[in-house]
Amino acid sequence: MIFAGLLGLLVGSFSNVLIWRLPRGENIAFPPSHCPNCDHRLGVQDLVPVFSWLSLGGKCRYCKAPIKARYPVVELLTGIGYAAIAALFPPLTVGWGALGLMVLFTILLVGSAIDLDTYTIPDELTLPGVALGALFGFLNGRAGVEGLPDFAGAVQGALLGAGVVVAINQFGSWVLRRFRERSWPEFPIGYQQISLALLAGAWLGPWWGAGVGLLSALLNAVTRRVIRVPELLTLGGLLVSVVLGSAGYGPGMILMVQGALAAAGAVSLVCGMYWWLHWRRHREDDGAADDTQVDASAMGFGDVKLAAVIGAFLGWERLLLALVVAVFAGAVFGVVQLAARSENRVKFGPFLALGAVVALLWGGTLISSYREMLGL
Repeated sequence: MIFAGLLGLLVGSFSNVLIWRLPRGENIAFPPSHCPNCDHRLGVQDLVPVFSWLSLGGKCRYCKAPIKARYPVVELLTGIGYAAIAALFPPLTVGWGALGLMVLFTILLVGSAIDLDTYTIPDELTLPGVALGALFGFLNGRAGVEGLPDFAGAVQGALLGAGVVVAINQFGSWVLRRFRERSWPEFPIGYQQISLALLAGAWLGPWWGAGVGLLSALLNAVTRRVIRVPELLTLGGLLVSVVLGSAGYGPGMILMVQGALAAAGAVSLVCGMYWWLHWRRHREDDGAADDTQVDASAMGFGDVKLAAVIGAFLGWERLLLALVVAVFAGAVFGVVQLAARSENRVKFGPFLALGAVVALLWGGTLISSYREMLGL
């Protein structure tokens, strides 16, 4: 536990590098750590977690510019988080699973800090995070770790995580637009294909449903134009499908909802990957990024991909708990903001991360208590 806490302090120091460099598109390894104000390279004595900041009085040793208190806070939080994970999931017992949860904690903390600063969550953090969640799921399955998802559970958690959040986004956006069609569907893949996957997945299952959504994107690419599929047909059709499923038609309501969400989650992740690669190529070709046109986060995918990361590492049950906590915490914060008449915006990412930490640390106990209460 002490070793895990010390490791957390060191990782927290590196997390500060990620928080600063990822949003700016900078290399996370080169150049070496330096003061962002005077660019002076930092020495070993400047990089001791927490203690360097305290000894310097929160100022740069070379130019005396103030250093944000966030730096020691991130280091302390990471150290405490790693120690708590080691206590609840002993590495000698859980093995790779404990390391995976520490990686998840770092992703959540870094993503939240960046979201608070820039109102975005970098794809460089979330998309590799989904792959890491699946990798640790595979290792958990090989080691027979209980309480954490195996590979199949990690894939299911990632798809359902992305699917739940993107479905909320789809229907919420549809309502806010007063059920009017989007003025500019993305080419060749975007929200339109996700809505189509929702409908197809309800009737055909997750993989065939995802195939239908991706086939639509392929047709767009081949014809070099967007073949519109009305949301009244896809989103409206999903609502009708759920009603029919509850009445006993088709695979049944539960399977239809699961299939719809997983299919939409799969297409969402493919969409996010496509736009991420497209943005990177655009930046390399033009020397600058045009976020309004090609940045995936501008499409509202940041929270979708973060939910996929949480589902991959924790499984679908803890993911749902994380969502409940996130919605409740966000609602409470919103009420406080209204009472204080504050106009500051806070994205959903930090609340989602908070819910994930609650699910990570106490999810097993809370879920077991809930099952006992229902007599399951």
